[in-house]
This record gives sequence, structure tokens and C-alpha cells, in this order.
Amino acid sequence: MAPGGGYCKEVIESHIAYADYDMATSSVELRGSPCRKATTSFGGNPGMTSNNDVHELLECPVCMNLMYPPIYQCPNGHTVCSNCKVRVRNSCPTCRHELGNIRCLALEKVAESLELPCRHQIFGCQDIFPYYSKLKHEKNCKYRPYNCPYAGAECYVTGDIPLLVRHLKNDHKVDMHDGSTFNHRYVKANAQEVENATWMLTVFNCFGRQFCLHFEAFHLGNAPVYMAFLRFMGDEEEARQFSYTLEVGGNGRKLTWQGIPRSIRDSHKKVRDSQDGLIIQRNLALFFSGGNRQELKLKVAGRIWKEQ
Repeated sequence: MAPGGGYCKEVIESHIAYADYDMATSSVELRGSPCRKATTSFGGNPGMTSNNDVHELLECPVCMNLMYPPIYQCPNGHTVCSNCKVRVRNSCPTCRHELGNIRCLALEKVAESLELPCRHQIFGCQDIFPYYSKLKHEKNCKYRPYNCPYAGAECYVTGDIPLLVRHLKNDHKVDMHDGSTFNHRYVKANAQEVENATWMLTVFNCFGRQFCLHFEAFHLGNAPVYMAFLRFMGDEEEARQFSYTLEVGGNGRKLTWQGIPRSIRDSHKKVRDSQDGLIIQRNLALFFSGGNRQELKLKVAGRIWKEQ
């Protein structure tokens, strides 16, 4: 598939970023268990100390995200998060008074007593967390949405695996293949023209899961190379349940790679840069192709299996 093919629909999602605040070492963690199962929606459990009024107080008036220390206030008591304090150039977004560096310690203390559900509750996470533990959990929540794994065009679509499979098929026009074995032939009339190219060839449906086959042309140091690798549409823990082989050859020679598919939590660039796949030097690829050593004719064969 040619790079950049298909229309990519952007999904706008608010992302929270908090400067100068390390959630992993926060000294304001509540005592007791770091999480528990949510039994009702936020604000509906009489045992929870949080309510919608306090929740609104903790929303930054600029970005509308929940605020985390340091929370700043102007002399009139209006608050703003640390990121937006820089954006508004130290001017209160409510009354335009100069903000200065006054901390709203009372609101920070109130936040310490709250418990909130994970923002990925809609995807299946049923845990609730102390306010200052919530962000740390959400960064690694196993229910957090995945980024679109398409390589060849920048895409901001996020979602669960079924949504992304439909998106790859309908918007990026990626080929879908049922089965655990495959044969893909890549032909290029002039191999010298292929520089820093990225293709996402196929999505394989097997063992009730999906796998993405990637093929790239880039430079490793000064040497032009091709690389093929497989990514698993799921988390790393699940990916380790599978193995795969890739094979390329010609003229009586054969090059084989065996590995574990990488989770799509790792970007295709991260996988490529770690060289975790079948790497073929251009000269060897042209030798495999035969002929005048100008035209590229590579047949990439592979197999996926589940470890017992």
C-alpha cells in the first residue's frame, strides 16, 4: 500500500499534562488500598467524599482538565493549573489580575480527600482511585485506548481494537487476511528510488486476534536496508503468548527471522529503531531478486503461532 493512503479521521481527545509534578512519588497519597472497585458513577456513592461541586472547583477554567499541584490562585481567589498559568502569561483568566506565585493550598488539600473513577471507565476499567493516584494509574491502565497502528501517514485516531480494525480497513484501506501463514511479494522497478519509505501491508486475523505486518525501507547508518516485522493488536503481556517467523530468499539462499510480535503500544518507529525484525541489506535483497540487480522482487513469507 502506498504511504499515506486513505483518509484519517482525527479524534479529538483532551490530554492532561502536569508540569513539575511526579505522581509516582507524591507524598499526598491516601492511606489504605490504592484502588478499589467502582460501584457507582462519580458523585453517586454516599461513601465517597467527592461530589460534583468539588469536582467543578478542581477544573481549570482554561483547559477544563482536573488540576494537580501546584494549583495557583490570583489575589481574588480564582484558580488555574500550572500549565495554563504559563499560557495566560501570568494573567488571571477570570479577572485579568496578575497571578503571581500564590499557591491554593486549601484546594490542594481538599483534592487529597477525593476518590475518582478511572477516565477509561467507558472502556471497562472499574477501579476508583485517590485523586493523586488517578493520573499515575491512567497512564498505564490496561483499558486505555490504543493509538492507530497505521504506518505511512500520521493518524490521531484512538480506540479499542475492534474500532481500530474497522478504521484500518475502511479509512486506510489496509488488506485483511484470515489465517496464520502468509506470502507477500514486494516488487519495485527501481529499488534505488525507495528511500525512507513505510508500508503497512496487511492485518492478519488468527487465533481470535489481529496482527499487523510492516515493511520499511530506510538507512541503518549509511547502509540502505529493508525491514519486515510484526505487531500485535493488544497489550505486551498478550503479545508474549505468540511467536512468528519471517523468511525471504532467492538464488538458493534464504534469510529467516523468528521473534515475538511487539504490542502496538510500541510505535512502529520504536520497533524499527530497535531493529526487532527481519533486516535485509539492499545488496542482498537485490541478489535475492536476481536479474539485473536493479529491480526489487522480494517474497516475504511468514507464520504466526500461539505458544503453549
